[in-house]
Amino acid sequence: MILSIESSCDDSSIAITSIETKKLLFHKKISQEEKHSSYGGVVPELASRLHAIDLPNILEETKPYLDNLKAVAVTNQPGLGVTLLEGIAMAKTIAVTKDIPLIPVHHLKGHIYSLFIEKEEILPLLVLLISGGHTQIIRVESLEKMTILATSIDDSVGESFDKTAKMMGLGYPGGPIIEQLARKGDENRFDLPVPLRNSKLIAFSLSGLKNAVRLTIESLGGIEGMSEQDRCDLSASFQKAVKLHLIQKSKKIFKEEHIKDFAIVGGASANLYIREAYEKLCNQFGKRLHTAPLKFCSDNAGMIGRYAIEAYKKELFINPYKIDIVHTKKRQSGEML
Repeated sequence: MILSIESSCDDSSIAITSIETKKLLFHKKISQEEKHSSYGGVVPELASRLHAIDLPNILEETKPYLDNLKAVAVTNQPGLGVTLLEGIAMAKTIAVTKDIPLIPVHHLKGHIYSLFIEKEEILPLLVLLISGGHTQIIRVESLEKMTILATSIDDSVGESFDKTAKMMGLGYPGGPIIEQLARKGDENRFDLPVPLRNSKLIAFSLSGLKNAVRLTIESLGGIEGMSEQDRCDLSASFQKAVKLHLIQKSKKIFKEEHIKDFAIVGGASANLYIREAYEKLCNQFGKRLHTAPLKFCSDNAGMIGRYAIEAYKKELFINPYKIDIVHTKKRQSGEML
């Protein structure tokens, strides 16, 4: 079995996965969303302190499995430095005391492998990764060969949803709130700009749209002047503009890439409105759409463990005394993930 740990942001999670069957034998996640909601976003120091409490409590529940471990895996990039350290410290301790291999896991690769929890890999694959920190389309040819085809030049999808919700005084996290309000709104009421609509650049950008939302809120009299219907209509109009932006740029890549399998992963991939739009796009281009179960879209240790199974087979281990946070630069299109 492999024990996997995820602590890259505000979710404390540990999983136990069978190497042979890929079955998820144990999985638990403790979300910190409620603790951070009053701040309108994640407070790194608070997140770190909560990981220091929650991770040991979850680990205690894995005792029945610990004698059967063949390896331990942990997210070591990208993420918040102070929260990554909590998971890394635990993983190092387990690896050294039990004398088992340690597997470092790139968080975004973990999201890709959320598609394959308790399943076989489907490769090659085109992947749209939309999360709180990233918006990327990636060509996945193998565990070690993943090429970024398009990336965000400013705000990510998840970040833009959170900031839009904050501007309307809706709370954190913003994604689920915006999606819920949008169901009751008129997406055509506000004519918000679709980012890079007239640009040949194959990239994602949401800062301009976010500013358009801010100006619309001001025109309605600010947070205090907005009615509930205003919030619903603006949420729907914003979500529509994000969808159109993603679809427009994805179409350009679909015309060039002939891989038949396409997937959406990451926290924002739980948005059913966006999933429906990509279902139609895939049908148009003759591609098969894959999505992770909703419970595995956000950060979780199950996806870290699934990636670790493939890494274990290839012996992609690291000396536990040398593992540390990897401070990754923002990768551009054409670079390897």
